[in-house]
Amino acid sequence: MSAKIPIDIVAACLKQHKLEPSLLRQIIEELNFEAQPDPTEEKGPATKKQFVVIVSDPAGVLHKTDMVAWVAQIEESASPHSTMDRVFKAAYDFNASKKGRLLPVKTVGEAFESASAKYFKESEIWIKTKLPVAVVTTDNVLPKDEFVIERVDHRKALN
Repeated sequence: MSAKIPIDIVAACLKQHKLEPSLLRQIIEELNFEAQPDPTEEKGPATKKQFVVIVSDPAGVLHKTDMVAWVAQIEESASPHSTMDRVFKAAYDFNASKKGRLLPVKTVGEAFESASAKYFKESEIWIKTKLPVAVVTTDNVLPKDEFVIERVDHRKALN
């Protein structure tokens, strides 16, 4: 069990009420003992997860267009094709909540930005980027000739 209020703050409050030093010391010792984690309590193994990139492609064309994407994680044993169903479930659950009824999300991007992690965790998906990130395409081929990086000194351009 973890302490919600730091023990030093509790000690300061007790000192203000001018308790006997021996009683104060006994209370602090008991609080410190209770705040220690239980060594017999075992945590299960961490769930292995895989990354999934969710690409925003409204036109249906993946090349030579500017696109954005979000990065999420799902369990390693789960199918990546179930990712969008998990997002939809989390968004529907958020919209059914009190905050969601006041400010419902209408798009996937709004769901990532507005819905709290609690709704995604219940759907077994963990969102890593709330804001969309740029997608860069590649042909997955390294050039054969030597690659040279041209250094540009911006200070010369200012003079």
